[in-house]
Amino acid sequence: MASARSARRVRPRAPPRARRTVRPRRLRPPRGRPAAGWRRRRARDGGYGNAIAAPLYFRHSASLGHDTGAHPERPERILALEAALTERDWLGYEVREAPAATDEALLAVHTQSHLDAVREHCEAGVAFDADTPVGAGSLEAALHAAGGACALVDALLGGEAATGFCATRPPGHHAEPGRAMGFCLLSNVAVAARHALAAHGVERVLILDWDVHHGNGTAAAFQAVAEVLYASIHQWPFYPGTGAAADAGAGPGEGYTLNLPVPAGAGEDEWLGVVEHVVVPVARSFAPDLVLVSAGFDAHREDPLADCRLEAVSFAHMARHVHALARELDVPAGAVLEGGYDTGALAASAMATMEALAEGGQPRSVEPGALVAALAESVGRHWTLGA
Repeated sequence: MASARSARRVRPRAPPRARRTVRPRRLRPPRGRPAAGWRRRRARDGGYGNAIAAPLYFRHSASLGHDTGAHPERPERILALEAALTERDWLGYEVREAPAATDEALLAVHTQSHLDAVREHCEAGVAFDADTPVGAGSLEAALHAAGGACALVDALLGGEAATGFCATRPPGHHAEPGRAMGFCLLSNVAVAARHALAAHGVERVLILDWDVHHGNGTAAAFQAVAEVLYASIHQWPFYPGTGAAADAGAGPGEGYTLNLPVPAGAGEDEWLGVVEHVVVPVARSFAPDLVLVSAGFDAHREDPLADCRLEAVSFAHMARHVHALARELDVPAGAVLEGGYDTGALAASAMATMEALAEGGQPRSVEPGALVAALAESVGRHWTLGA
């Protein structure tokens, strides 16, 4: 991201434990919903893979009120995407308004002191740092960004749709439980994942983060948690300085963090190889009840803040892998917007992702190269990667 960001040292982790496999478990009904009726609804719809409901798009006008001035993370990101979607009839997505997140949902990830600090900074218009400016409209935007991610989870696990996309700002994956940073105020996807676990009775959530920057905030939220498998593909070394392959989590969460760094200049072969040959096999063993994507589009070759070489179709292929995995496991999958700072590349890549999540299709398959082999060996300390 912006040059003002400073790297942080990655602390060494405990020695790896023996490999593990996870047996799939039956998805439980959302809290408060009778089990039999919920199962009948899924059966009537033919399962998530065959649901006929339109995919869902969550948005809120408050996203435009987060005034960052002359900054890469700016309202024009949303305006460009929605202008392109309007021209294509929203790709058949049903548009919904993102609600504000509840205190209960936020406090499942963030400390009270952090929430107080976000409110105070926004009311005073005092930036957290050079990368993370705020203004009078920033708090409302952040609350609806986190709330939209939670509403997406509610809709998906409530059987309303098989997939959806939440396009709000500010992004969230750099916001740590007690710290705002890296353009991010609240950890939107982490809050949504915790909400899925707490409010819907699911047992496991997969988060695939393909933003070009490591999602240190999401990783911190689930560092010692076995219920969330966090897989991050990111440029390395790069901001925020976290995300080394050796960092696999800690304590009961050891092995449930997959840091999958790629070098500057990495293109579609490298990124797709990591998804196909590392993320998907581990996810298949993990057997999540819900798949969430932290969908940043700053690995695009046109992005001004990074150095990877993806195209819009590259994101479509990654999304097709997600679609295929979700259908294989018969679970819903949704994506939440993170980065992407060239507005044209963002719009094209987000729409390609939305189409692939909704319609599927055959993802491009690549042969695993040296990078993928090295990452597979690292992940293999905890997981058995089958063919």
